Amino acid sequence: MFRIKSRRQEIGLSAPFTSTLFSSQPPVMLSRFAPRSFTSSVRRAAFQPIRVAPQVLRTVTTDAASAHAEKADVPSEDDADFEVKLSDESFETYMLDPPSFTLKTTKKELKQMYYDMVAMRRMEMAADRLYKEKKIRGFCHLSTGQEAVAVGIEHGITKEDSVITAYRCHGFAMMRGASVKSIIGELLGRREGIAYGKGGSMHMFTKGFYGGNGIVGAQVPVGAGLAFADQYQGKKNVSISLYGDGASNQGQVFEAYNMAKLWNLPVIFACENNKYGMGTAANRSSALTEYYKRGQYIPGLKINGMDVLACKQAVAFGKQWAAEGNGPLVYEFVTYRYGGHSMSDPGTTYRTREEIQRMRSTQDPIAGLKQKILDWEVASESELKSIDKQARESVDAEVKEAEAMPPPDATPKILYEDIYVRGSEPEFLRGRIPEENFYYEQEKSS
Repeated sequence: MFRIKSRRQEIGLSAPFTSTLFSSQPPVMLSRFAPRSFTSSVRRAAFQPIRVAPQVLRTVTTDAASAHAEKADVPSEDDADFEVKLSDESFETYMLDPPSFTLKTTKKELKQMYYDMVAMRRMEMAADRLYKEKKIRGFCHLSTGQEAVAVGIEHGITKEDSVITAYRCHGFAMMRGASVKSIIGELLGRREGIAYGKGGSMHMFTKGFYGGNGIVGAQVPVGAGLAFADQYQGKKNVSISLYGDGASNQGQVFEAYNMAKLWNLPVIFACENNKYGMGTAANRSSALTEYYKRGQYIPGLKINGMDVLACKQAVAFGKQWAAEGNGPLVYEFVTYRYGGHSMSDPGTTYRTREEIQRMRSTQDPIAGLKQKILDWEVASESELKSIDKQARESVDAEVKEAEAMPPPDATPKILYEDIYVRGSEPEFLRGRIPEENFYYEQEKSS
């Protein structure tokens, strides 16, 4: 009705006529006052669709080596700052001014980022091998190819901030401070695993990292809750609540958006868009594949998720935004996984091998950062080989230790110990019959 009114006003009809559309009085027929030829043209004009010029959409690059720095500006000291200019195609925005395309970094940080991504990939490759050897059972989701997102996020926040994600979580757990041994141990079901061998691939937790969550999209409102806790306690922290493009259509995601905006929570809702939700391409499952616009009333940012520097800059910007009390943001990291959705998925039935190889050879985040380090003379080829060797040896040693760790004892005490927070257990846990009841105090005294 409102569009019809607007259109009739555009073609010169008087206000008294248009007001009859909303009047309780019966409308006066236009044909009683005007020739048929005139009224038919008016009706056609009133109801024809208003043409809108097509929008020209820019695409965020996934070039992992698109940043630029002048070699002359790179200091000799490892800890001295220098400026890096990101590609103009590193970000797209929605209701938001973009972060600065210039950021400061150091040679030390760049080498640490490189080490982190190499170590993360080595760990995931070890998990791949152990799964194929049938030493890891159940679900196992690897993030090979997506390392820049986890590493960039960690370099853009502090240990006081919170991160929560779905089940592709091994790299995030490592970046939050978990050891490779504890992560691989958990995958192997060992007692010294990060969740005592009871959580497996999808349930890993450490300080500042709230999982590893197996229910699709369920971690997003929990991330909003973490932000609420920070706001309630007056902390200037940010919560990073990650999910995949496959989870983006979940109703609880939009409920979390609403609550976060309503309460102005310091949370970044971050979609890792690796193009495929399980085996379904994003454009086959989502009516709107620009996930950074999904917040509607929440500003959004689309990010080159293959460039670790762009990821870091985006998250550092979001942390400052949240600390200043501006409320939530919706991020979309454009990234790519080389393997299947999980170890049971070959990953080649819904995309071509050529596509995977093209991304590996032209957009790889590790190779991209390596190229920039060499171009800017941050480190020599031999130094990078030394970092590669150090990462490989460190990860391999921890994996070997994890394989040697014992599994949990098959006793009721071990089985029931983490149902409640330790120290808050009730007198007993009911079994199917009274003889199966488990009494916590008896076990402590025995």
